[in-house]
Amino acid sequence: MLKANRSVAVGSAVAVLLVSAFTLSSASAATDDAGRRGGPGHSAAPQTLGSLGKKAGLRIGTAVGATALAEDAPYRAKVAGEFSSVTAENAMKWESVEPTRGTYDWAAADELVDFAKKNRQLVRGHTLVWHSQLPAWLNDGDFTAEELREILRRHITDQVTHFKGDIWQWDVVNEAFNDDGTLRDSIWLRKLGPGYIADAFRWAHEADPKARLFINDYNIEGVNAKSTALYELVTQLRKQRVPVHGVGIQGHLGVQYSAPHDIADNMMRFDRLGLETAITEADVRMPMPADSTKLEAQAEGYGVLLRGCLLTPGCNDFTVWGFTDTYSWVPDTFPGQGAANILDENYAPKPAYGTLRQTLTLAAGRH
Repeated sequence: MLKANRSVAVGSAVAVLLVSAFTLSSASAATDDAGRRGGPGHSAAPQTLGSLGKKAGLRIGTAVGATALAEDAPYRAKVAGEFSSVTAENAMKWESVEPTRGTYDWAAADELVDFAKKNRQLVRGHTLVWHSQLPAWLNDGDFTAEELREILRRHITDQVTHFKGDIWQWDVVNEAFNDDGTLRDSIWLRKLGPGYIADAFRWAHEADPKARLFINDYNIEGVNAKSTALYELVTQLRKQRVPVHGVGIQGHLGVQYSAPHDIADNMMRFDRLGLETAITEADVRMPMPADSTKLEAQAEGYGVLLRGCLLTPGCNDFTVWGFTDTYSWVPDTFPGQGAANILDENYAPKPAYGTLRQTLTLAAGRH
């Protein structure tokens, strides 16, 4: 997955802060089928991340690569058995679904949706509007503002309609901000102005009124210029009755940077607005080679993100951006870095996997 540089990462003090703040009432809260907390706990189930997450009140998901799902049996078994939600890593992006203008290819995305149905998993749709991974015909086209707006409206409408009833949460607008809090200079902002964001949410809602609609971004784990700008935007959109339902906090961290010590405070800002939240793309990369110190720091990073979610009542999904280092996007994007996932290249669990299990077990009231 092609992404910009992530400068947020891991530390240790926040672990003590969040664990001490965690109460028995939040630990014993459960979830309904849509992932929102409330109601009695569930009966005993296999102790996978997904089953522990349900008892703790949220879905535990993973991004899924279409090729690996089709060709790698151990990968497929882990996706089916370990997680309760899935996200299309690339199969629902514009360059994948409409490589030629007016001709859609839904095959890979449909396979993931069918797989999720068979395994009783919810699906996060990713992503409808992004500045990256656009088809060449769109990047290279010389469209007027009116033409481009119609192209965007049709794309959102067609894609959301195709998956109507099958998608739990859509990442409608992805990575719309710069780190300084200004809007990103994208084809959408240049041609359509900032109103494209509200339009995208309205069009998606019209196409599937039951889907939960998220704005998703990175480097917004803590309170900073970027997360505050996003907070101000969603506050305005809600006042305008734009159907924004949630904020996706990606959670791409690195062991060499300091931690978002205020992650719980930041997430609660959105919670108080009545918005859902989710950790949508968690991974914790490290300079290679890996060693025991880096792996422990990595485990702490995952724990920080998960505890921030568990401390926020409206946080209903915690998704790792891939679960095995075999298929991680990190080495290609960050030369010299890697080992960002909770399982190694042989599908063996790393300390981070144990930290997630332990944290979810505590949250579920199981000691």
